[in-house]
Amino acid sequence: MTDSVRTDIQQDTILVGIGASPGIAIGSSHLVNRARTCVMERSISAEEVEQEIALFRQAIDLSRQQLEEVKANVVNHDLAEHLYIIDTHLLILDDQMLVGQTEAQIRQELINAGGALRRTLSRFRQAFADIEDEYLRERHSDVDSVGERLMRNLLGVVQESLQNVEHRSIVVAHLLSPADTMQMDKSKIVGFVTDLGGRTSHTAILARSLGIPAVVGLETATAMIPEHLPMIVDGIHGTVVLNPSAATFKEYLQKKQSFEYLEKELLALRDVPAETLDGKKVTLCANVEFVEEIDPALRHGAQGIGLFRTEFLFMNRNQPPDEEEQVAAYRNIVERMAPDSVTIRTLDVGGDKFVPEINLEDEANPAMGLRAIRFSLKEVKLFRMQLRAILRASAFGKVRLMFPMISGIRELRDCLAHLAEVKAELKRDGCPFDDELPVGIMVETPAAAMIAELLAREVDFFSIGTNDLIQYCLAVDRGNENVAYLYEPLHPAVLRALKMTCDAARNAGIEVSMCGEMAGDPLYVLVLLGLGFDQLSMNAPAIPRVKQVLRQLHSDEGWMLLKELLTLATAADVTLRIEDEMLRRFPKLFLPTPL
Repeated sequence: MTDSVRTDIQQDTILVGIGASPGIAIGSSHLVNRARTCVMERSISAEEVEQEIALFRQAIDLSRQQLEEVKANVVNHDLAEHLYIIDTHLLILDDQMLVGQTEAQIRQELINAGGALRRTLSRFRQAFADIEDEYLRERHSDVDSVGERLMRNLLGVVQESLQNVEHRSIVVAHLLSPADTMQMDKSKIVGFVTDLGGRTSHTAILARSLGIPAVVGLETATAMIPEHLPMIVDGIHGTVVLNPSAATFKEYLQKKQSFEYLEKELLALRDVPAETLDGKKVTLCANVEFVEEIDPALRHGAQGIGLFRTEFLFMNRNQPPDEEEQVAAYRNIVERMAPDSVTIRTLDVGGDKFVPEINLEDEANPAMGLRAIRFSLKEVKLFRMQLRAILRASAFGKVRLMFPMISGIRELRDCLAHLAEVKAELKRDGCPFDDELPVGIMVETPAAAMIAELLAREVDFFSIGTNDLIQYCLAVDRGNENVAYLYEPLHPAVLRALKMTCDAARNAGIEVSMCGEMAGDPLYVLVLLGLGFDQLSMNAPAIPRVKQVLRQLHSDEGWMLLKELLTLATAADVTLRIEDEMLRRFPKLFLPTPL
């Protein structure tokens, strides 16, 4: 690397990626080598098999030692609650699918350890790439991180530590692992950018916990950015400014100061009620997957857990968790959140094959195949075990049960029949549970929205999963770069589906909530208020911002805006109208996107 600044990068060169952690960082670039390790596959003799397996196991032992050292050296209190991520990586090192398949490749295919590991990781990446849910799909980064660590240790590659980075540096890397992020010193590293990565990766989650602005998914950042180049990271809008001019520097310095002042104001709202100026209360909850996320949720003012994803109990293991393990996990989170409620969603997996002992055939279109509640109704034993565990956990606090991806009355009634039978079993066994726990469904398909009036008669609440509802309404895979531009949350069809569902819930006298990404975007608060949502559930850091907006509105203002939006013909028209309205009302909160 050179200490001189390249002169071929024009002033105010803009790179656009994904805003992974909000905030604005101003500093100079520091490149770290986090590119994937290149390994050549080669044939070996039968006599070399045990030697290659021994090398592989030594790499596992060294990787485990390194991760344990990361855990031991974490001194930042804000990160202590995220040590479960390192624990997850340690579990992956013990995963028999990863270890067993690699060793089998060495023995059966007579190839070197590096080549065998590369094949195994390739299969893992493909399996995750087929997952529809973005949040689950991003979990591949954990396997990638562990795989790369193993590969480096196999080849004896020593990796630069981020603990030695100079003052006010912006780290530029191909990809950063959670362990990398945990070692960042905020007094020296003010931001980072990567070629790869997504907003829901564990690296991004840690960056948000640390308050380090980050932009990921830039693709060519490491190829373009030299060492010691002045740059600005805008994690709010997902942009990076290279070689900023004096005017741009001054502009972003003002934005940085405004953002940081606003963040302090927002955290001060933690204990104030989430209600409009005319007294309309909206419950603001958090979406979580691990019990370790409870503290951040409470710190940001969550009034409960609106979505507890149970899929992660079933991942990175050879056997699904038994009933007792599930009870312990659910009870832990329920007791931690008491007296607030926890909405537990039953297993939302399928053709993605997260449960290794169940061998499903590959599906041509997994998004419309055997997934979510369809999977549970096929794998009844697994489904009933989970229902028993959730019911038993309800004896220790307020629990709500939620079925994912319901598309019809028959499906719902089948679920309710299993629930009734499991309740009867528990009563015979003398196991305490809340016999009156509320039961609801995720509204994620156009079918469910269209028959919401019928479904509302059978359940206690609706929770709208906008991520899937938008995808199915518009027939758009937002993970497909060729059609992602058509993924429009404010498409008139989506707006009408939301209104239809909310109207049905209100007419039936049941609660309606939202737990998709729209719920955590303050831009949509006025519209969601007009639709009549009782509860919004989101990533914990979004809660104060949504609350601030909510507390400065009248509920009838939302209804008036909604009536106007329903007359507009395109998503672009709807979006423009909402942006104009919210920018007028909250000029400091909604900074215009820089060109």
